[in-house]
Amino acid sequence: MSIKESFNLHGENVLKKIKELIAEGNIRKITISDKSGKEIASFPLTIGVVGALLAPVFAAIGALAALIGECTITVERDEQE
Repeated sequence: MSIKESFNLHGENVLKKIKELIAEGNIRKITISDKSGKEIASFPLTIGVVGALLAPVFAAIGALAALIGECTITVERDEQE
């Protein structure tokens, strides 16, 4: 079972928020949508993906955020028992 949360963010705040969420743990997937709701990118995150392996994901998210400006991040988390 998973829980979904959404955050409406703008520009440079997107990457900052995603880094905070990943640091919290238990994230399965991050989806980025533009302000009209169209999905732009989706990044599955598996347990054990850390450090250097996330660098390409962060680079892609930073580039997307710079291009689209305002967007919505939807985070899918594992439900805690």
